[in-house]
Amino acid sequence: MNHCVTCGDDGIAMRVLRIDAARELALCVDDGGERHTVEIGLVDAVVGSEVLVHAGVALVMLGAAA
Repeated sequence: MNHCVTCGDDGIAMRVLRIDAARELALCVDDGGERHTVEIGLVDAVVGSEVLVHAGVALVMLGAAA
């Protein structure tokens, strides 16, 4: 699955709602509707992107923007 080899936590798929490009942060929402602030410096996210988030950091893109 998407388990972290260091801590055992799962990566969580989230959709980007808003981006603060200057701080490389995004407001994202998970499947349960909960909103999270996520660091996006490792990915080329845009509003509508799906990202895999672990420990508050978007690690990879999961899909194209809607």
